[in-house]
Amino acid sequence: MSAAEVLTKAPPVALVIFGASGDLTARKILPALAKLADRGTLDNGFTVVGVARTEWTDDEFRAAVHQATPDAGTRWHSLVDRFTYVTGEYTHPDTFDALRTKLADADRQDGTAGNRLFYLATIPSMFGLVAKAVADHGCNKPGPGGSFARLVVEKPYGRDLRSALELDDQVHSAFDESDVYRIDHYMGKETVQNVIALRFANAIFEPIWNRRYVEEVQITVAESLGVEHRGGFYETAGALRDIVQNHVMQVLALTLMEAPTSMDADRIRDEKVKLLQAVDIPTPDEAVDKMVRGQYTAGAIGGEAVVGYRSEPDVAPDSMTETFVALRLRVENWRWAGVPIYIRTGKRLPARVTEVALRFHQVPFLLFDKKASRDLRPNALILRIQPDEGITLEFGAKLPGEAFSVRSVAMDFAYSQAFAGVEAADGYERLLHDAMVGDPTLFIRSDEVRQAWRIVDPYLEAWADSPTGLHPYAAGTWGPHMADLLVERTGDAWRNPALDVRPLG
Repeated sequence: MSAAEVLTKAPPVALVIFGASGDLTARKILPALAKLADRGTLDNGFTVVGVARTEWTDDEFRAAVHQATPDAGTRWHSLVDRFTYVTGEYTHPDTFDALRTKLADADRQDGTAGNRLFYLATIPSMFGLVAKAVADHGCNKPGPGGSFARLVVEKPYGRDLRSALELDDQVHSAFDESDVYRIDHYMGKETVQNVIALRFANAIFEPIWNRRYVEEVQITVAESLGVEHRGGFYETAGALRDIVQNHVMQVLALTLMEAPTSMDADRIRDEKVKLLQAVDIPTPDEAVDKMVRGQYTAGAIGGEAVVGYRSEPDVAPDSMTETFVALRLRVENWRWAGVPIYIRTGKRLPARVTEVALRFHQVPFLLFDKKASRDLRPNALILRIQPDEGITLEFGAKLPGEAFSVRSVAMDFAYSQAFAGVEAADGYERLLHDAMVGDPTLFIRSDEVRQAWRIVDPYLEAWADSPTGLHPYAAGTWGPHMADLLVERTGDAWRNPALDVRPLG
């Protein structure tokens, strides 16, 4: 079964990409659209109007699209031939005069039926200004005969709570909240979505998904890459803003939320917000003891030497930007009270891995002596989000032989094996499709964004008040030693995602 059979066909629409000449468009948006087209998911009445400052003609834009999608098929190529481009400043009246003309032409010639999808792929500081300009120049409504005009906004949505609220004011002055689609590509990953199925479709898991059985929760988002060509952006963001406020908070909410009353988009998002509202928010002084910041120095990844963060292009030689952060959170509700939630994310770590690990309490009384059970660890359920999406259940089993020895083993579920005949859409494919068909389930609602910033803000304030406390760690290690101490205070330890837990058989 292909992704085309999994996804419904999108309606006709003109997709307007602000920032069409940028890196995000070339690396993520266009390849995702090409896959949707070649699977037959895009309507024949689909086109793209690119908008950017780069001085391109329509033909030059089409050439750039082809360069970004070299492996695309004939369906995509036939669509690209109709793509058009507007050169101009993102808020200038001349830009929008030209855009309106292009959209009218698309409705008349390409059958886009008056439907509009505006995608903000610009630098974040332009999000609110462009959204407001779209409305000021009369483009925030469907064209003649159209049924929708929607706005897709990339992350980061603000730099803190105050700026997120200001951005909301600008966006809501142009579009109703129901037409705003804040995108987080993690939400398009199958394992993230499958958390709902795992919990609420299986009687063996839901009864133990609480403080009585779960001793701790760990969320790891590790990258072996450095900042690559994004040093300038990363200097303005850091790990907390870049990963924790969005990706991690979304995964946390889905993993720990209560059961929604239905699969309706707002019922699911209601429960995510309730969970985030239950996360304890410390004062900046309290936050100091609940966090560790780190920055990678020179080291080795996969046997190859790599430079430290301060030697990366566009990074200040005395930069205090964190490339690693670890937090200890609490969720103050009936289900999770007293369960420590550990979060860590970093660049230049030993492996690329994103996972959620629920570690269960030890059995109340262990029958076996220490020698017989030295390789036995507490049961754990691991949700692997990337790179090999799947689920692992770790439990104890007896080793073959006369002696009674037990060790931890694993039962493993891999999406690539279990659904070998199903070609799942990737994150951007799924989310672009959902924005076209008007399904907001996997997008971030305004109150979710605000609550995530409320959780993160005290840590930002603590760092602003005390810029020291940035701990170095060598590239190729699992972060600074202080991150280990953060967990060890409660007698725990970080799970090693590369730990050799052998499967049964």
